[in-house]
Parts: sequence; C-alpha cells; structure tokens
Amino acid sequence: MALLEVCCYSTECAVIAQQNGADRIELCAAPLEGGLTPSYGVLRATRQRVSIPVHPIIRPRGGDFCYTDGEFAAMLEDVRQVRSLGYPGLVIGVLNPEGQIDMSRMRQVMVAAGPLAVTFHRAFDMCVDPVQAIEQLAELGVARVLTSGQQPTAEKGILLIRELIERGNSPIIMAGAGVRASNLSLFLQADVKEVHSSAGQWVPSEMRYRNPGLSMSTDPDADEYSRYAVDGAAVAAMKEIIECHV
Repeated sequence: MALLEVCCYSTECAVIAQQNGADRIELCAAPLEGGLTPSYGVLRATRQRVSIPVHPIIRPRGGDFCYTDGEFAAMLEDVRQVRSLGYPGLVIGVLNPEGQIDMSRMRQVMVAAGPLAVTFHRAFDMCVDPVQAIEQLAELGVARVLTSGQQPTAEKGILLIRELIERGNSPIIMAGAGVRASNLSLFLQADVKEVHSSAGQWVPSEMRYRNPGLSMSTDPDADEYSRYAVDGAAVAAMKEIIECHV
C-alpha cells in the first residue's frame, strides 16, 4: 500500500494530519516560500505531540538551492539539532551553480544526519540531468527523492516519475506537487509507492480588527489575514483512496 506524506506548516496541522490517516509528516515553515526550516519551538512541540514519523525540512531561505558558506553552516547545525531532538528523518537538498547535486556538501549532510533517513526534496527538479542526479543520490545513500518529474506538477511530470521508478536500485521516488484526491489514482496506477501532498487550504484569520493601511509584507498583494492549513477531510479522502486501491 502506498504511503501518504502530508506537508504541514505547524504543529497543529501535523496533529490534524495524523488524526486523519497521514503516514508521515514533512514539517515546514513559510508556505509562500515553498517551505523553510521550522523554529526550535515548533520542532520541540511537534516531537512531543505527534507519534507518526515527522521529517523536518532543512532550508534556510527561499529561492534557489545553491547556498553560501554561512547558509550551509547553518543548515548543518539544523541537521544536528533535528537529530538531537530524536526525529527519524529530515528533508534537504543542495545544488552547485551548474545545476548538479553538490556532492561535497551532501556528503557532509549525510555524515551530520547519521542514521536519519534523508529525503532529497524538489531541488531535484531543478537539476540539469535527472538521471545523473538520481545516480548520485543513490551513491550518497539518500532514502528518497521528492519530485514532480521536473514539471510544475507531478501530474504533468508523470512520465519522468515512471521512468525513475522503473530504473530500480535507486532511492524511493515520492511524487509531490499538486497531488490531490482527484488525481491520486494516476500515481497509484503508476506504481508510485509514496505520495506527498499539502492537502491544504487557506483559512481566514480570527482577527476582527484589521488595519487596512498597514502591511507587514514586502508583497503588496499578500493576504496577511489568512493562513495555509491542513484540511483533515482531504487527508482522510486520500487515505481512503490508497486503502481501496488494488
């Protein structure tokens, strides 16, 4: 049976995902950035309240995956912190300026992670050569790769996802980006063993007073009175589809 990983942006969302059948959580902050490293407080709280496997993302900023020496040093420290808190795995990805896996830095990540299961995230989708990249990640001992098949959504990238799965002897290929109950059967039929979904929705703020002339965001179009949260019903629907798949 396929495994359902749900991307969560708070401890509360991780609890909801667990209650509705998620098999594993990717724990992040900052949904508008595509996921950044959670705070220490969130890491501690989630470790205490969630019993299914949780893999925090290690990503110091948004944008590309080619990091300065200072950023990478901070990433290694975050890896060590996640390991010290007792998490079973983490999510990370580092590229070089040529769009290849940064093997030197990823080797340092693997040493710092030790026994933790390492997922290489969608930095893989920014690699110049996906076949070379998957071979390098296999060499490193990465447990799985989260990918949309180098397309905007995993549905559009299903051909590459299929190709990577058929290669065998490589990390687990986990399909993610736009995976929902409405298209989940496509991935199950493609023999995808793990799927990744935010299963989320934007929910309005509980703030009644709002100052319309003031914004905390550098984005003038940002809605600061809503937040992205897991939809428990969506998680449950996906889990039911997986359990019914033959």
